[in-house]
Parts: sequence; structure tokens; C-alpha cells
Amino acid sequence: LVIIFNGEIYNFQELRGQLKVKGHIFHTASDTEVIMNAYKEWGIGCLGHFNGMFAFALFDKTKREIFIARDRAGEKPLFYSHENGQLRFASELKALMSDPSFSRKINYSALDAYLAMGYIPGDLCILDKVNKLPPAHYLVFDIETNHLKVSRYWSIPDFQENNESENDSQILDRLETLLEDSVRLQMIADVPIGVLLSGGVDSSLVTAMAVRTVPKVKTFTITFPGYAKYDETEHARLIAKHFNTQHLELQADEANPDLLEAMARQFDEPMADSSMIPTYLVSKLIREHCTVALGGDGGDELFGGYPHYSRLLWMQNKFGLLPRFMRSSVSSTIPRFLPLGFKGRNWLQAFGVDFTKDVPLVASFFDKRTRMDLMGANNHWHTTAEMLLSNRMPRKGDFLERVTRMDFENYLSEDILVKVDRASMMNSLEVRAPFLDFRILDFAFGQVPSRLKTTSGNRKILLKQLCERVLPSAFDKERKQGFSIPLKHWLDKGPWSDLFHETLQSSNAIFDRKVTGKLLQEQKKGLSNSERLFALVLFELWRNEYKIEL
Repeated sequence: LVIIFNGEIYNFQELRGQLKVKGHIFHTASDTEVIMNAYKEWGIGCLGHFNGMFAFALFDKTKREIFIARDRAGEKPLFYSHENGQLRFASELKALMSDPSFSRKINYSALDAYLAMGYIPGDLCILDKVNKLPPAHYLVFDIETNHLKVSRYWSIPDFQENNESENDSQILDRLETLLEDSVRLQMIADVPIGVLLSGGVDSSLVTAMAVRTVPKVKTFTITFPGYAKYDETEHARLIAKHFNTQHLELQADEANPDLLEAMARQFDEPMADSSMIPTYLVSKLIREHCTVALGGDGGDELFGGYPHYSRLLWMQNKFGLLPRFMRSSVSSTIPRFLPLGFKGRNWLQAFGVDFTKDVPLVASFFDKRTRMDLMGANNHWHTTAEMLLSNRMPRKGDFLERVTRMDFENYLSEDILVKVDRASMMNSLEVRAPFLDFRILDFAFGQVPSRLKTTSGNRKILLKQLCERVLPSAFDKERKQGFSIPLKHWLDKGPWSDLFHETLQSSNAIFDRKVTGKLLQEQKKGLSNSERLFALVLFELWRNEYKIEL
């Protein structure tokens, strides 16, 4: 057996013990060797035993097969190309493009998805004839027959109605036990380790669990000088003082627009999330003090933390009983009368959704009409994002279950986790996410009822109950601070404004310059299109960096 492995198996010590009892001999103390012996013992079934973040490829010389797998949430990436009897694979798309003969043509369906959602979901890749191995999937490639098969090994569990017989206290006890053990496993490392402490609910709970494992935990908070709105120092300081952590407050440098070219180079596929910049700056600073850091990613998707969950439930309660044809007639007229970036436009478009089976895309970037205008006379262009979204729509469960599942399988895996992986790896920092322990995934989706996640007036209900149990009484559990930059302010004038204008109005730009020029002008007038402009600029920078063909 030969293996290439990217990631960490957190329960490798437990698995090592089980495999030794079964007669397997180990020559190292590494989790990599555990994967190989687990495959020897259980075959492809070994994936059900792994608790971790991983992308690995294992070559079985006897079977003449290559076995490739990705973790359940998609923390570690895997790109592959299967063409002309060859299988090429890597954790980074740029590795495939390092071959000068490798085709670099745009996949227009992926580009349409990018413009609609801000990321590229599922097995689609921005390059034609390349795929991503989706999270919770594996592939087997037979070298002799050139046969490749992709299969799913884990799915989000359906909520079990019989769990409603449990009282809230029992559910809370189970959450505390699971989170504590997840943090314990992820604190195992032979290098310095710390916790990214923003002072919000998720990172504060991770810190509370970490101090139960390690007597003196290192915690880190980042400040952005000159932008008090984004300063979380006070909230993080409260948690650090309460748990007596070794707390460091790190000051980030001013973000230079030149950094965008480095981001475009690093991220493989373009992604429309400007918080990649502060994530990179945070990773760079923390890497000076530790090699591994724990974060709070996943808490929002698993336990109903995003503000739009409450708004959607409110909308369902207020308007769900109105005939859909009435609501649809209103929402369908919005693109014609309200300009892109008008506050509330996406919500008005979501007004016509079928609450019994669909999930609205309230974070939409460009609607179908605008995407067609952006691409102008491009003969290859066709809009497919709406159909793609419909095919990826969860159909089971109540409205909140469908919304959170949709975000877990799309926004979390293709935006949040991509952003964290690329920005941290760019600085040789490993970021771990205790909330994404597969036992917590199964618990959150299969055992926690919606009433303990989000209502129209409250969010993260179960996590807040845990906060009341383990965090100081002065902790503000209602605060929700997104990790962001003052992009709208930067685009008013100065180097950021210049870069965006020069990039989008260049003669080499693929997007219609009249459309992008109008977006730039309307941004100056106060409409909210900064993230949309960021999406277009990053795509152009990425395309120029890698000499991508249309």
C-alpha cells in the first residue's frame, strides 16, 4: 500500500489500539499508518471509523486500485481529472495546472454557479474536465480497466422524531459531553496549539472545553486598528480572564489591495467572500505563536446561528399561508423595478418561495437577468445555476431543517471551509473545527429538534443554554459579529477603488464593461454591491494569474 494524506485523524490513538488487538503491527506513532492498517482491516469501510479532516489517496498495488476519500464536512479539498486513461488528483487545483499541457478552459456551468452563489458547489470545478470530490464521498479507480466510480459514504441523518421524548436537559448534557470530547481529541498535537477566540458563542464554548483538557490554553484575538466596529477585544478579554488563558491580542496590518492577487493565486477557484482577507491576516499573525489552532466553524449551520434563519421563519409564519401565485407575482417583478444592491431586494425576491419544499437563496449575488447581461454576447454562456440549486435542495424535514442542511452542504463546505483552509495553509497554520466532529454532526441534525435551534425571535437556543452553564454570567450571548472587513468604506476612494475600477474596466475583462461600470457608479451612490464587485474582481485576477481560456 502507498498513501498520500492531507489532514488529521483525531481518534487515531483509539483506532491504533483497536487495530493492534486485531494483530496489526505499527512501526510509527502517526495517524497516517493508522489509515493504512484501518484499510487493511476494514477496506473502504474504514471511512466510517475516521474522526477527522482528511483527503487521502491510497494505492492498493495488489488490486491495482486507487482509493481516494474526503472527510464528511469537506474541510480538506480534493480536485481530480479523469481523461484519456489518466487520473490526476491533488489537494490544490494549481498542482494540476503546474503541467503546461493541462487544459485551462472555463466550465461555464461552474462560472454561472459562482456568479449566482459566490462559490462553486458539489463536484463542479471552475475548469472544464476537472471535478471536485464532494465531501463525504470516495472514489475508486481501477488502473487496468480505467473504470472510475464515485460513491457517498455518509449523509446528514434525518431528524428522529422519537428523540422529542427526551427532555431539554438531557439534550444539553449530551451536547456538552460531545463538545468536550471533540475538543479533547483535537487538542492532541506535538506542536504548539491555540484557540481562535473572537468572544462569540462558538469560540467561547471551544475555549471553555479546551481549559478542561489543557491547564493553560493559549487564546488569540485580532484587532483591526481604526475600525472599532470590527473590534472584539472586550468580549474575548472577558472569556480569557474568566478561564485564565494565556491570551494574546494581535494587531492586524492594514489590508493592501495587492493582497488580492495573492488570494486569487492561493484559492484555486475564485470565491466571492471578502472575509478571506481578515482570515489570511489572522492566520499569518497566529502562525508566529503556534502551529495548530482551534476555531468555531460549523456552529451556525449545525445549531441555527445565522440571522437569516430567524427572518426566514418570520417570513414563513407571516406569509406562508398566502397563495403562492400572489407571492410569486410580487417577487418576479422585483428585478425589473429595484436595482441590484437595493437593501432588501433579495428578501423580496425570496417572497415567492414554496415554503413547503424549497429554500430561498437570500444571499444571491447576481440574478439570472444580471448574469446574462454580465456575459453579454458570449456564445458559450447559458444560465444553469437555478437548476443546479434546485437539484441540491434538501427535500426532507421542516423548513429550518432544510435551510440548515442546505447551508451545511453548500455554504459551509464551499465557502467557509475553503476560506479557512486556503488562508491558513497559505501561512502553514492548521485550523481545526471541533464542531465538525462527526458525532456532533449526527447529534445536531439527527437528535436536536428545530425548537432548540432557531425560532423567529431567537437563534442558537441550545448553544446559548450551554453558554449559561459554562460561561461567565456577564457574557453577551446575543451578540453576532461576522468576520469581515470595511470593504464598502474602502471602495469609496483610494487604492481599493482604483484596483476595482482598473480590473473591471480593462479591455481584457470578460464581463460587460457597461454592466460593471454601472455597478461601480451605483456603489458610489450608496447601493450595496461591494461583495458583488469583489466577486467579479477576484475572478478576473484569478483568470489573469493562471491564463485561463474562455
